Amino acid sequence: MERPDDRRASALRFATELVAWVATPWALSGHSWPLAVLALVVLIGLPTVFSTPGDKSTVIVPVPGGVTILFVLLHLVAAVVSAWWLWPAWAAVPVTLLAGATLVTERPRWRWLLSSAG
Repeated sequence: MERPDDRRASALRFATELVAWVATPWALSGHSWPLAVLALVVLIGLPTVFSTPGDKSTVIVPVPGGVTILFVLLHLVAAVVSAWWLWPAWAAVPVTLLAGATLVTERPRWRWLLSSAG
């Protein structure tokens, strides 16, 4: 199976990751700075180190496609939960819609990750 063109999905995924990277440590920092730092390590560090061959140009530690999908789902959940925890509805609703759009556009990539790369 050929890798799908995921430029739109990639842009939406990156936007959701940015929200997760900012909002999650922000939300946790009021409770525990070490927990906020740990959140950054998990959200940024793990997907950098562990990736599916063929999905990224540089793979440090190869993992099956399902692991990459779980990392994306972790970012989506972190972004939505943190947005609703921190921000008013007028800010959290667009984050929720962004996560929903990311879920829809990621489906072809996820099928490819599960079938070919993992």
